[in-house]
Amino acid sequence: MENQKKYEDIIKTLHENCKLSLEQLAAMYKMDASEVAAVIDDMEKNGTILGYGAIVNWDKLDSSNRVTAYIELKVTPQRNQGFDRIAERIYQYPEVKSLNLMSGSYDFGVTVEGDSLKSISLFISEHLAPMESVVSTATHFVLKRYKMDGNILSAPASDDREVISL
Repeated sequence: MENQKKYEDIIKTLHENCKLSLEQLAAMYKMDASEVAAVIDDMEKNGTILGYGAIVNWDKLDSSNRVTAYIELKVTPQRNQGFDRIAERIYQYPEVKSLNLMSGSYDFGVTVEGDSLKSISLFISEHLAPMESVVSTATHFVLKRYKMDGNILSAPASDDREVISL
């Protein structure tokens, strides 16, 4: 049980900062670097760790025309297959960045990215909406990001004005 706790702690730490070295992780959790490497290798092989990457504020790049949309999908689940078969069809598209089965007023929450509003609209109208099990879609375009993956993207400007009181 204690090993399980260490594994969970290591994965939480890597999720927050995947740039830490094996030696730094080993020191944090009082383990050998080779033991940490084995734990990480095991988590990569069993699918716990799916990949590594940077959290990017794309708005800081002048050349970025990236558009993100959240799409609510209402579907009719297929007999004897539930929602899984529908999900498998949807997540195959490269535009789909995340797909979640939801509780509430819609069945799937889909996050898509494209080069323009038009490209996302075409993707929805040509690929998602025509699926035989899709009952309806509602699309929400991201206008501005304030926080992503726990990171504040646009902190308010500091107010350097002097306070004057009477």
